[in-house]
Amino acid sequence: MRISAIWGLIALVIWKTEAMPPRIEGGRKQEQPRDEGTSYDSLELGSYDPNLDNYDLSNYEERAIKNDYGEPTPKTKVDTLIPSTMSVFTKRVMATMAPRTGTSVTKPSISDLLNLLTAMGVRATGRALKMDLLYPLYFGPLSDLGLPTCLVCVCLGTSVYCDDADLERIPPLPQETTYFYARFNHISRIQSEDFKGLRKLKRIDLTSNSISTIEDDALQLLPALQELIIPENKLIFLPKLPGSVVRLDAQFNNLRGSGILPESFKELKKLEFLYLSDNEMDYIPVPLPSSLRSLHLQNNHIQKIQEGTFCDAEDHKYVRRVLEDIRLDGNPINLSLTPNAYFCLPRLPIGSYI
Repeated sequence: MRISAIWGLIALVIWKTEAMPPRIEGGRKQEQPRDEGTSYDSLELGSYDPNLDNYDLSNYEERAIKNDYGEPTPKTKVDTLIPSTMSVFTKRVMATMAPRTGTSVTKPSISDLLNLLTAMGVRATGRALKMDLLYPLYFGPLSDLGLPTCLVCVCLGTSVYCDDADLERIPPLPQETTYFYARFNHISRIQSEDFKGLRKLKRIDLTSNSISTIEDDALQLLPALQELIIPENKLIFLPKLPGSVVRLDAQFNNLRGSGILPESFKELKKLEFLYLSDNEMDYIPVPLPSSLRSLHLQNNHIQKIQEGTFCDAEDHKYVRRVLEDIRLDGNPINLSLTPNAYFCLPRLPIGSYI
């Protein structure tokens, strides 16, 4: 009885052992082939090489990347700055931000601006995002045209370009503006608040406008202003300028001697270039700062020069070394009549000596 039981137990153990699949290292079961009749015995793994150099990738096709909505994302070309998914309205708005070449450009509408903001990643949801906050944040303060300054003009870094933009006044400028160009417009007046608070403004170029008046406080409170370029306007009076000015260009205006306050240039200790040609001046505005290097007064109505205009009549040892460029041609004056007026200069003024 015991012997038959023992043999039965041994037979049961042997049967279970043969029925169970063999185990591999780690205790995991070996996977069985999915398809009947498939055998791994015919695979030759001896030639397997994990090096990618041995594989032919010429027929490889990149799988399409899908977005969050399960739609294939279109490929974006590397050689373009505007994504291919950008709307036509957005491209038209972007076109208005490019430098102008004389061709009229349709000004964008509010919907165009919203499309552009959306393309930039700005989401307008409910009342959380107000347009009066977006305008100054991205495109500067609103101008009289109802659009931000940086859409009417072109803003590159801290420079604002408003050339040939049909402006009738100075637009509100971003606080960080350092260089401002508004040439070839219809600006007729500069008011005190036009440049208020622009403490970093270094250059103002208003060539070829219709400016006849500049209020006194409009420029005097600009501590960083170095260049004021206002030729081809209708100025009769020069405004007060800050002591930081290095270059003043007011050629082709209507300036007269009475339009320049006495000793206007005396406190401009950094002034190097003073261009007042093609005006209606009848005398040279004195005193001239010792820093002056170039003085252009051609084509005016100057008839006389005082001996102390350039030099110190009482100190014959005084030499004005930096003033090497003086132009007085085109004036009704004979420069040879005042020979003692030039002894301190490194070069004689250009003009008539007959």
